[in-house]
Amino acid sequence: MKVARYSHDGQVSFGIVDENYLIQLKGHPLVNQYETTGERVLLSQVKLLAPTLPSKVVCVGKNYGAHITELGLAASAEPTLFFKPNSAIIGHGDAIVLPPQSSQVEVEVELAVVIGQLTKNVGVENALSAVWGYTVANDVTARDLQFTDDQWARSKAFDTFCPLGPWIETDWVPASQRIWSEISGGVAQDATVDQMIHGVAQIVSYVSQNMTLLPGDVILTGTPAGITKFDSGQTVSCGIDGVGVLSNPVVA
Repeated sequence: MKVARYSHDGQVSFGIVDENYLIQLKGHPLVNQYETTGERVLLSQVKLLAPTLPSKVVCVGKNYGAHITELGLAASAEPTLFFKPNSAIIGHGDAIVLPPQSSQVEVEVELAVVIGQLTKNVGVENALSAVWGYTVANDVTARDLQFTDDQWARSKAFDTFCPLGPWIETDWVPASQRIWSEISGGVAQDATVDQMIHGVAQIVSYVSQNMTLLPGDVILTGTPAGITKFDSGQTVSCGIDGVGVLSNPVVA
């Protein structure tokens, strides 16, 4: 099931994607158990929004071996965690704004895990039961600032640096699906999600051992190799087979 959050006629709603239509839901699906209003609206007539408004976006770094190599970093035995602020979140079709502080902003396609229930100290064997679904993320990064600053907060946190969407896929199961990014049609990254060093269950369990996860929270699971600079006027697309394609124009 694909669950979208959207704006239509001045109203923000959740809906179930049914081919070219959205079936409107009553309130938040995690609260109202997917109860519908009976209203249907064409996808082409709505503005898709970020599919969740999390209390936090937890990010996992250095989770693909080839990406570790291209950055010249050392692998870690445990997942490397950092955060993106809520103010960085945008949806499908929203513009990524290049900050004047950076001259090297790059794409990082990532599988995003959306949490469906309060989760604390969950074991690996039960971790997937805490997952509501999956969406696509772009962990936009000011690469020059990442390596001049003592830590990664600023390089990852600019407004518009966390595109999420286009919707949440609740029935998808991580396996060997393709994960990729393109810049104005040219392939930048191309890998499969089974190349992650730490899998989804391990990541959710690990994060929950260190902080409480709330319904709607997002965990970004790391990016594959091929990180590439993009510029104003281009369009950045990030996709995961079976989940969807997230596209954003770039402006100065």
